[in-house]
Amino acid sequence: MKYLRFCFLLIVLFGFTFVKSQNHQLPPAWANNKQVNVQFDNRTRAYISPVRILWKQHTGDAVLTGEDNLLRPGNGQSELPQNNLCHMKNSKTGQVSILLDFGKELQGGIQIITGMSSKRENKIRLRFGESAEEAMCEIDGKNGATNDHAIRDLELTVPWLGVAEYGNTGFRFVRLDLVGPDADALLKEVRACFLYREIPYLGSFQCDNERLNEIWMTGAYTVQLNMQGYIWDGIKRDRLVWIGDMNPEIRTINSVFGYNEVVPKSLDLTRDTTPLPQWMNGISAYSMWWLLDHYYWYMANGNLDYLKQQKSYIFSLLDLLMTKMDKNGSETLDARMLDWPSSENPKGIHAGLQALMVMVFDAGQQIATFLDDTAMADKCKAAASKMRKNVPDVNQSKQAAALQSLVGMMSAKKANDKYIAVGGPKNFSTFYGYYMLQAMAKAGNYQGAMDIISQYWGAMLDLGATTFWEDFNIDWTNNAARIDELVPEGKIDIHKSYGNYCYKGYRHSLCHGWASGPTSWLSEYVLGVQVLKPGCREVLIEPHLGNLNWVKGTYPTPYGVITISHKKGADGKVISDVQAPAGVTIVKSEN
Repeated sequence: MKYLRFCFLLIVLFGFTFVKSQNHQLPPAWANNKQVNVQFDNRTRAYISPVRILWKQHTGDAVLTGEDNLLRPGNGQSELPQNNLCHMKNSKTGQVSILLDFGKELQGGIQIITGMSSKRENKIRLRFGESAEEAMCEIDGKNGATNDHAIRDLELTVPWLGVAEYGNTGFRFVRLDLVGPDADALLKEVRACFLYREIPYLGSFQCDNERLNEIWMTGAYTVQLNMQGYIWDGIKRDRLVWIGDMNPEIRTINSVFGYNEVVPKSLDLTRDTTPLPQWMNGISAYSMWWLLDHYYWYMANGNLDYLKQQKSYIFSLLDLLMTKMDKNGSETLDARMLDWPSSENPKGIHAGLQALMVMVFDAGQQIATFLDDTAMADKCKAAASKMRKNVPDVNQSKQAAALQSLVGMMSAKKANDKYIAVGGPKNFSTFYGYYMLQAMAKAGNYQGAMDIISQYWGAMLDLGATTFWEDFNIDWTNNAARIDELVPEGKIDIHKSYGNYCYKGYRHSLCHGWASGPTSWLSEYVLGVQVLKPGCREVLIEPHLGNLNWVKGTYPTPYGVITISHKKGADGKVISDVQAPAGVTIVKSEN
């Protein structure tokens, strides 16, 4: 299976050392302490050695020797024998610096194991970077670099013959500078402390296009990194529960991991910290996405008791939303936003919010039906019907056109041909790109959607990405250097040079879960898994291979994994084999 191959490659590449609590209990010495409040972390900590030294420098008569020893597998233990060490020694005017590459974006910090240097105590400046150049930069107020949300630039005092750990951020690269004149340090190991949820990839996707396979896996990994104590938006910046941004993440979790407690934890946290009539995260659309999150979570997992716990809030939210339209059925929401790239298009935002409200009332009708409340179901049906009759112009917004298409306010063909497919990946966005792909699928343009996935999300991979970014513009690729190399003369630093709004320059997150849309889209439309009844009790299998010759994979359900394979026969027709667990009824497409 793809995920097993992926995990094996990670182990070979990084040399994981796992430290994991199995029983989750304190030592007996704590038994009589009635005041202790303890919470156990169910995440895994892995220690990863760097895979290469990307850059090094020793100015003046400073000394740097044995740096290749840092690439050796370590054990995390200081040792009396002083063998295979990296020696870093500053002079009165010279300084030693080194830039390490850990091979893949990760969430966590750094561990430094020292030897018996001539100095009993040393300071090392650490700079974490999602790109190589971010790890080399200064926080100067101009390039976007900050210590917001997670500290990425600091001085750490390291012990003599000991171990120091620090850091809780998203990074791939770390620069170390020995601080101070005549400082003298012996380093046995410098390892990344990788903190993540060790969860099986129950879903999988493989086809005869390796680029699509890599994109599917990268989206899955991007979301896995953001599944920390709660679902975060990004592991370097925006380490918060942004409930609208969670919608593509939840769809990816449903397609790859199946049930995980981090989803209801995050949904409940946002509900409990946002009493009505406040909007979640201060954005009206995000309260609507919270309701949609619950709809898709219930369809995937079928936990009616959990849905019932949300009834009071969901129905109160629906009642509130029904006050946010005028007599003509036009939305009158405040705190208006779809996504950042569309934020300067107020007409497009209006058109998108109008469609999003229809989508929410449609979902509200379904939820009310699941909860046997015909009165609320009828109210939602009437509200959706009234709002569907008012169709604002999308003002060239691909975001708004996608939403209008998905709720039937614009024909799928018009949305695809006039707006979304125009210019291919131009004006796509990492967040709403998922809904644009859905709209293209509704129009039957499956191959066009796969082409855009390859062009838009694939372009990030071409630039050295190992996770998908908070924002991306296909025009940025012109003369851009890769993020896993220092920028050559004449090339553009894509991380420093681009970005807007809250993500300018190095502040831009290069691991954002909302960008994972292609992962769930490929499972839903190419592998062909469409959930028809709550809890995956009934699933439609309707593959769309486009130019592919074959595709195979798995999809998680509460009853077990569905195993699927499709291949084109000599006549071009798709031959399918689907194996489903007991409790799941498969409906096969007649196409």
